[in-house]
Amino acid sequence: MSTTTTGASSDAAQRERDVVGAVATGLLVGGERVEGGDGRTIDVVDPSTEEVLASVADATPEDGQRALAAAAAAQGEWGRTPPRERGEVLRRAWELVTARVDDLALLMTLEMGKSLAESRAEIAYAAEFFRWFSEEAVRVDGRWSTSPDGATRLLTMRQPVGPCLFITPWNFPMAMGTRKIAPAVAAGCTMVVKPASQTPLTMSALADVLAEAGLPAGVLNVVTTSRTGEVVEPIVRDGRLRKLSFTGSTPVGRTLVEQSAQQLLRTSMELGGNAPFLVFDDADIDAAVDGAMLAKMRNVGEACTSANRFHVQRGVLEEFTRRLTERMAALVVGRGTEDGVDVGPLIDERQRGKVEELVGDAVDGGARVLTGGERTGGRGYFYAPTVLADVPASARLLREEVFGPVAPVVAFDTEEEGVAQANDTEYGLVSYVYTRDVGRALRVCEQVETGMVGLNQGVVSNPAAPFGGVKQSGFGREGGREGIDEYLETKYVGMTI
Repeated sequence: MSTTTTGASSDAAQRERDVVGAVATGLLVGGERVEGGDGRTIDVVDPSTEEVLASVADATPEDGQRALAAAAAAQGEWGRTPPRERGEVLRRAWELVTARVDDLALLMTLEMGKSLAESRAEIAYAAEFFRWFSEEAVRVDGRWSTSPDGATRLLTMRQPVGPCLFITPWNFPMAMGTRKIAPAVAAGCTMVVKPASQTPLTMSALADVLAEAGLPAGVLNVVTTSRTGEVVEPIVRDGRLRKLSFTGSTPVGRTLVEQSAQQLLRTSMELGGNAPFLVFDDADIDAAVDGAMLAKMRNVGEACTSANRFHVQRGVLEEFTRRLTERMAALVVGRGTEDGVDVGPLIDERQRGKVEELVGDAVDGGARVLTGGERTGGRGYFYAPTVLADVPASARLLREEVFGPVAPVVAFDTEEEGVAQANDTEYGLVSYVYTRDVGRALRVCEQVETGMVGLNQGVVSNPAAPFGGVKQSGFGREGGREGIDEYLETKYVGMTI
């Protein structure tokens, strides 16, 4: 592992100030930018320097209610807007985001920490949700059929669910927004978005892009707050809300599901993960190591899809571990704005402390640190890319989501043992499988208990595919043809003729 300096030239520093300064810091309610009801603000911190980038409005519960009222007031007209018009808004938004990738990537890197290359990749991914659902907007259909007795005609139609609440995380501040916003817009739903308080600037910039693309006032409302529970719970319990979509931790997801039960809300939950990465003796080791780096180090390891546990068949254990360690040790750690940086900081001190705690627990149990295993640098929440061998079955990081650049390696002997290890978790979001045996590939893909499988590939996220998990990783799907279904109700009309 190597590190870079975290300084910036005067020209670069001025550009950073310009990009941040161009972002609106107020709440967005009914098309207007407003301050929070009590005037409080939230500091947005650069995790690579620990310096304040900007301060944004800190909403009160009353602000949240005003945002919901704006969404409810806009729902009727927006739901009647022709599908082509809704799709064209999304298409224009795709074009605008794509054209502004450099400024948006810099903004994201400053508030979240990932490298500029990673930020550009996220923006391209995020924009594709706009393009995909711009095409799906005109494909919402129903059906006409005859009842079995021939006496009745059955008309089935799809209609927008209604006002939605979206709660998005800090790790993919744009993509987790567009993955919810795009299908809602396509389906004809209005919404209130509550972005993470660590990364609100990207969502604010995205909201302005959508307004420029022609999204009417009140369709999208943005509420930033440090008082999440106080602001969110009254919205969830309000009868005007019809849909809740949350991406975040499983414990918070459980609480939201309990709160939503009172209104019997439509809910989508994309929750925690503990992704196993299975490497069999017959795998292409070059491809497996490349895939491991993608699956582990995307977004500094701060991703629900991140490979959390590496289960390697004993015949290739030594070679795979050695090569993975070499690749991890060669990564450059530093401020994401610097040239050549591979790994930026973790989001905050709390997250870095959790990673340290999980690594320490594994080492205390007998795991060996092959590279990393420590903080790096001075200011900033940096942690070295880490590989651990001889990880005991009791280690917490085999059960808990590490959300950091740590790769624990565990051996297995038989296919059955490997699958059993992979499924030994309450989570079920994604798994990765590397094998050149077609029969084994199909068997293992059928047997692993996850909503998604990366077969001989280290990235599964794709706007054209249904993203989501099983077990404690949640329910509902985002993306693909299935993604818009979450925002549509089915109505049946029976007619006697």
